[in-house]
Amino acid sequence: MAKGDDAIMRKKNRHNRKRVRSSESAVSARAAAIIASKRRRKAGQRRICEGMCYTLPTPDDPYNERHGKKEPEKNKKKKSKDNPSEKQNQKKMLVGSGENLLEQSCPSKFLIVCLNAIKNAWREEGELEEGDISSWGLDLWRCCSNGLSNVLDTSGSCGTREQIAWTVSVVSDIIARKEKQGILVSSPYLLYIVPTQEKAVQVRSICKPLKALGIHAVSLHPGASIQHQLRGLKSCEPEFLISTPGRLLELISLKAVDISSVSLLVIDGLGIGCSEEMKYADKLNSIKETITSNPHVMVFSNHCDQMAALAHNLLGGPITRLSLNDSVTSRSAFISQNVHHCASQEQKIAKIQEILLQSMRDEGKLTKMLLVMKSESKNELTASLLNLENCTISNTSSSGSFSLHHREKVMRVVVKDKQSLQLDKVENFEMVLVADLPSAIEEYVEILTRIARHSVTGVLHSIFCQADAHLTKSLIDLLTECKQAVPQFLMDFDSLVDL
Repeated sequence: MAKGDDAIMRKKNRHNRKRVRSSESAVSARAAAIIASKRRRKAGQRRICEGMCYTLPTPDDPYNERHGKKEPEKNKKKKSKDNPSEKQNQKKMLVGSGENLLEQSCPSKFLIVCLNAIKNAWREEGELEEGDISSWGLDLWRCCSNGLSNVLDTSGSCGTREQIAWTVSVVSDIIARKEKQGILVSSPYLLYIVPTQEKAVQVRSICKPLKALGIHAVSLHPGASIQHQLRGLKSCEPEFLISTPGRLLELISLKAVDISSVSLLVIDGLGIGCSEEMKYADKLNSIKETITSNPHVMVFSNHCDQMAALAHNLLGGPITRLSLNDSVTSRSAFISQNVHHCASQEQKIAKIQEILLQSMRDEGKLTKMLLVMKSESKNELTASLLNLENCTISNTSSSGSFSLHHREKVMRVVVKDKQSLQLDKVENFEMVLVADLPSAIEEYVEILTRIARHSVTGVLHSIFCQADAHLTKSLIDLLTECKQAVPQFLMDFDSLVDL
């Protein structure tokens, strides 16, 4: 045995002898534990397991991790300073009943991830982005975050690649957030209707990068056999379903696909069906009737007036208008412009009466119209309306607003002059009558492009007099650009001005 081991053994034996000698006068184990516990209490130290015995949990310290000790004042002050900013930056979360999206103050990280996945796929394929449409995408996202209202886009006949990328990314974010909140998501959640096979292939290729993020898309079109598509539908439950109207109705008749619980219906290329309007309209209406879950609708349409009735039938109630460009043609889509002629200022009151009565006959039981005219003509108009046959006026106010009653129909007329007219309020009216044209055509365009922002169709009436002859050329060009009928009297005025 080495010398070092001997030394260790001697030291250990000496320690054992001392312990035996001291144990003769020592207290019992129970008394020693009590003494040790008392010393720990006096020293402010105790075991973690004894924490709940000495101190009850509080709202600030529910798990008693601080063992009854107060939080340092420095930390309290620091937290009180940070709380207001945390509340401002905190995202607003509003859980809906399954139809509304969770409301947020800024786009989520998952939405940006979806967009980047699609754009990275474009770069790998050597395709360049056509332009930055982030402002359009944020407007679409705001519509979704406010409850996903129906959307009408009049930028062109079909949605661009960037618009489709934003649309599917926003919907993917909706699905991800609903699943995170434990809300059951229907399959398919999005039904994307396209006019042609080529458009279906394009939309499917844009959705393809989202598969790695858990979003599956299936395209249905006449280019593939129906048996192949039947096997594909049975093998998965896609979140996105992209289809042409004819092939979708064929699969529905075979009970191969169920779209009754679709939450969002996107109709891309509405104006392309103008050549076969009735046939195309019947197919879309049949698809809309098959969906029993009252889906939200988004329509990409051109400025074809023949599609106004179909778009109104598909979209229904309050909508949000979106457009990639600020052109007058795009912003005034589906808004009718009617220019009336008066030989003198004295005939204006009679013409206003005629327009009001005609509008009451054409419109429904409850109608609202904005009347823009000079302030000095308000009282004269109200007095003249009191003498109308088969028509009564009520609810008059100092501002000149009143209600007209004609048989069972009621029209609320809000009268404003140019000084008190607020352009941001014009968007709440579907019917506007400009009794006195502005001095510049830009003011007329401003009113035109703000009408019916929350409805599909709108009507703008205007009264043209001899004093407005300087607007003849501009008004003709505007009507021609918007594909509206140009009255003959405007053409006559234009020829006289040229002379």
